[in-house]
Amino acid sequence: MTKDTPVIEIRNLHKAYGSLEVLKGVNIAAPKGHVISLIGSSGSGKSTLLRCCNLLEDSQQGDVLFKGEPLSWRGSGHNRRPSDPKQVLRIRTNLSMVFQQFNLWAHMTILQNVMEAPLTVLDRDRAEVEKSARAYLEKVGIGDKCDVYPAQLSGGQQQRAAIARALCMEPEALLFDEPTSALDPELEQEVVKVIKDLAAEGRTMMIVTHDMKLAADVSDTVVFLHQGLIEEQGAPDTLFGAPKSERLRGFLSATHAA
Repeated sequence: MTKDTPVIEIRNLHKAYGSLEVLKGVNIAAPKGHVISLIGSSGSGKSTLLRCCNLLEDSQQGDVLFKGEPLSWRGSGHNRRPSDPKQVLRIRTNLSMVFQQFNLWAHMTILQNVMEAPLTVLDRDRAEVEKSARAYLEKVGIGDKCDVYPAQLSGGQQQRAAIARALCMEPEALLFDEPTSALDPELEQEVVKVIKDLAAEGRTMMIVTHDMKLAADVSDTVVFLHQGLIEEQGAPDTLFGAPKSERLRGFLSATHAA
């Protein structure tokens, strides 16, 4: 891998559910230290694209590359599957995903939630993982919540715990799927601050978001998806300040009006 090799690269990706084509040939590259935001209407393929990146969904055509290494496949079309489970696990553990619904384990404390994957998936030393987990919970502003359970936290605190859990895997990149859309506006700002701090540190991130201000503030590149294709992409200033496509202009005016 050279310094110019993207951490994540998607080439000509096609994804369908039965006869419904969701992605129709998408190309995206996330260089190291860059933040890519994916915007677009519901059903445009944003979340599906992110799930294909993290190999939670199988695509029917195209390539997914991690640090220049292509995923190996067997079969074709709807029967196409990754051919090497070890490769899938290695790539997935390097691409930590933060979901819209926090997906914390209700029966575990916040500290246990954050420690679980590094212990069970990466088989790391418990004392080292605990030290790291406490530091990441401190980093996202809930270091005092280690011993409480998810149900005792607000939505914003739960999402920050989910981000700490993702960070504790020490991933090469973070994938966020609508990280603030399940939150009330005041709680949303807690999570936005954490994401901005991570972007300022130069972490590689791909973010699916409905929050245009967040996309404008943290992104190196914003990608506007429409009906499974990239309609327009570019730097936030250009995309939001001087959109070329009629569809993007319509989308942005509808977003501002909402």
